[in-house]
Amino acid sequence: MLRWSPLANRRWGKPHLTGHAGCVPRLFLTLWLPDHATAALEELHRKDAKGVRFVPPENWHVTLRFLGTCEPGDAVAAVDGARLPTASARLGPAVDLLRRDHLVVPVKGIDELAAAVVKATSDIGDPPPKRAFFGHVTLARLKKHADMPRVLGDSVSAEWPVREVALVQSRLHPDGARYETLTTWPVGSAEL
Repeated sequence: MLRWSPLANRRWGKPHLTGHAGCVPRLFLTLWLPDHATAALEELHRKDAKGVRFVPPENWHVTLRFLGTCEPGDAVAAVDGARLPTASARLGPAVDLLRRDHLVVPVKGIDELAAAVVKATSDIGDPPPKRAFFGHVTLARLKKHADMPRVLGDSVSAEWPVREVALVQSRLHPDGARYETLTTWPVGSAEL
């Protein structure tokens, strides 16, 4: 099992990795949803069916940048001091389909923030995608021949001022990913 043990201060420097030799965490930079946005999504009809796996509410987030296999200390160093512009996130207007295998809800108003995160981290982790940023919350993953869940097209909306960007470690398990927030940065200012 891989565990990352940060030092007491947020400016950790080199992280300590324990577990399998040579293992490095899978990381991403994200926005966690506030309670009222989570509540709006929880009102949607969500029921697992053959070939459909809904993401549990505690894992709902908006990925700004997937880093992949990356040293946590490198990610911290890359984002420290970056200007993270203020943003107002807008969830909705409805559940949509992404790449035929993901049920998502779009999130608008965060493109400039995502661009700042990508710029700050362009030299670490997996290369940034070349496609345009599409902010979204993934509600479910679908297998190839799954019946389309009835929630597709349902309306949902919420707005919130973005307060922070989180660095999250993902651990894959048979029953779904498990996430751990390693650190956060405030938006609207450079590193404190």
